[in-house]
Amino acid sequence: MLEAISKDEFLEFQNVWGNNVVKVGKLYLEKGDHKQAAVDLVENLYGYNEGTVLFKPTRAQHNEFRLTAKSAVSYFIGDDPEFAEDTGFALQPWTKVRFVNSGFIFHEDYAISMGNYFFTDLQNKEKKVEFTFGVFRADNGKLKINLHHSSIPYLHPKHNS
Repeated sequence: MLEAISKDEFLEFQNVWGNNVVKVGKLYLEKGDHKQAAVDLVENLYGYNEGTVLFKPTRAQHNEFRLTAKSAVSYFIGDDPEFAEDTGFALQPWTKVRFVNSGFIFHEDYAISMGNYFFTDLQNKEKKVEFTFGVFRADNGKLKINLHHSSIPYLHPKHNS
């Protein structure tokens, strides 16, 4: 049996994920290899090579479920005709990602977290997004995502103005 996932390890994993999203956008601005950074993000942090990954990104409407690594990379950087709606979420670019977890479920080598994450743009404005992350410990000991749901918070019509 693999080592149980700790809360501190999960929190560090979230920081690594956020830093990788920021890195993709930073490399894009600097004319660096943002495409390879996006591939690395997906390969290193999502479990597509180990099994099923259920990924529902925030800004996906027509191909809303990203069940392959290729479709996940497209979401982060766009430029794939198969996923024409993708403009590259990570290319915003974001300068920081902050997680506020509402709760966790830990079960041996699997853990789930739900809450809000806040993406800071170049004007230092935060965009609030809701998330669910499910992570497992891969055979190499690293944490990987196999469940990622992300959505814009609901705005009630009475409170929309």
